[in-house]
Amino acid sequence: MTNDELIPNNFLGIPEVAPKNADALVLPIPLEKTVSYGKGTGNGPRAIIEASKHVELYDHELGYEVDSKTKITTLPFVDIKGENLEEIQKQITASAKPWTDKFLVGLGGEHSITPALVKAYQEKYPDLSILYFDAHTDMREEWGGTKWSHACVARRCQEQGIKNIVWVGIRNTSLGEQQYINHEQVNYGNKYDLKKILSQLGKNVYLSFDVDCLDVSTMPATGTPEPGGLTWYQVMEIFEAVTWEKNVVGADIAECAPIEKFHAYDFLVAKLAFKLIGYKFRK
Repeated sequence: MTNDELIPNNFLGIPEVAPKNADALVLPIPLEKTVSYGKGTGNGPRAIIEASKHVELYDHELGYEVDSKTKITTLPFVDIKGENLEEIQKQITASAKPWTDKFLVGLGGEHSITPALVKAYQEKYPDLSILYFDAHTDMREEWGGTKWSHACVARRCQEQGIKNIVWVGIRNTSLGEQQYINHEQVNYGNKYDLKKILSQLGKNVYLSFDVDCLDVSTMPATGTPEPGGLTWYQVMEIFEAVTWEKNVVGADIAECAPIEKFHAYDFLVAKLAFKLIGYKFRK
């Protein structure tokens, strides 16, 4: 038996705890139904979890091993059944809803996992706002013949009753989307005012992170890349501030499309989730 075979097959390779006893839950969602350019997001969750086994558990900013202060466990992969996209949304919501008293991080999969996860939290947090990291505003009414496309994610969240969405990292939007957007809450490229973002968000925040918000030279392993974008340290600055100032109740990280035999980008996303959990529960 190799050393790799001895490592538990869950996020960070740490021993599982019962979900009811956990502080943070990782929910793998290998959804890939509406991708419109590059493919491979369905392989994202497994690749990210595999890469996470190589993340050093000690966080030098926090000064401790994150798993020693925060109980983290990995839920079973969501079993995506059928081709009906609206039914798939219900499947994802049903998988997340029992755990909305926890900090749940959904690992995509394509970005269309977000409305279903947001819906799971809305009953508990009716005033929920969304911090939306993306290269695209995702406010199309429909795309590719369906309103459940990854290009319609923020629009569907808005329709579900989310009145407050703050976008970060945007480099691409369409004329048709402009009628639905609060233009004061769109931060383009790598420009943003952190104090303004915090003032625009409500008390309870859901954080949705499409990896294409990052500079394409930092994160090319995604299906719809855009030139420019945020740096790693800019994202960390925002993560640290929003988890300190707000009640970040849940999150998702989506649109990682692994590149075969090149694991740096899977590791980047694993470390991203690790840092978010660490900031959320810092002691």
